[in-house]
Amino acid sequence: MSTRKHTALPKARILVEALPWLTRHYGKTVVIKFGGNAMVDDELKAAFAQDVVFLRQAGLKPVVVHGGGPQISAQLDRHGLVSEFKAGLRVTTPEAMDVVRMVLAGQVQRELVGLLNQHGPLAVGLTGEDAHTISATRHRPRIDGELVDIGRVGEITEIDTGAIEALLADGRIPVISSIARSVDDGHVYNVNADTAAAALAAALGAETLMVLTDVEGLYEDWPNSDEVISRLTASQLEKLLPDLSSGMVPKMEGCLFAVRNGVVTARVIDGRVPHSILLEIFTDEGIGTMVVPDGQSDTARGDRGDQSDQGEQSEQNERNEGAAQ
Repeated sequence: MSTRKHTALPKARILVEALPWLTRHYGKTVVIKFGGNAMVDDELKAAFAQDVVFLRQAGLKPVVVHGGGPQISAQLDRHGLVSEFKAGLRVTTPEAMDVVRMVLAGQVQRELVGLLNQHGPLAVGLTGEDAHTISATRHRPRIDGELVDIGRVGEITEIDTGAIEALLADGRIPVISSIARSVDDGHVYNVNADTAAAALAAALGAETLMVLTDVEGLYEDWPNSDEVISRLTASQLEKLLPDLSSGMVPKMEGCLFAVRNGVVTARVIDGRVPHSILLEIFTDEGIGTMVVPDGQSDTARGDRGDQSDQGEQSEQNERNEGAAQ
């Protein structure tokens, strides 16, 4: 009997450590952008699904947004369609858009919904087209001072959260593909999934936006140093944006947009680490980069009462100590 108690004790300690975070996040909406290696590695995919279901069972309201760059590129190759990029965005012809739509809504989303539903009748897939969840217009990026046509790439014009909120109220996990229908011409557009996740987080009044990446977080002085910035404010992030690598720009722009539009914290975390979502939300250390609104240089406070503020202060103290070591 004493041996069983001894071996079980670490599990109890882990649960106790998670308690303040469980209390603070209970009932809150968390938008998670699913991408990177976590999307193509079977073990990481399974761990991601477990994490999302855990959040839901712990009383949070997770919403998953996904793209599918590697899968889209592979399918375009099979169809003999060339993948071309301008300003970091995929040039999307009408023919390519048919493939994008098929891959996102018919392959990536279906697999993710299936993984989540291994744990119960929880996940429901939809695209930005459904119930006008995401509306868009044609996006023309500026390259060398000139506006460039990159085809069916969309810029978000409006978010309607009605369908998502109905699913959350029913205890479901919405899984959203980042495609949208244009209000201008009726065409379907490919929308950057980082941008879509940020816009949905803001529209839903989410507590947290979490973006899975293939790096540890935002590096302080890459490539000269691999020190990860544990925490920074919106203004601090804005100053860093011009010097970031092209792959990180939409992710960090999304974080910036989110915290400037009502989201309490935005976090970039390493999706290559199994259960990175749980490690980030429910442990003292945290593993990624957290962005908070301006005016919160000492704590990442939201309108959550004294207990929540103390928990957030505790989280920041832990992160400061980790950064100092």
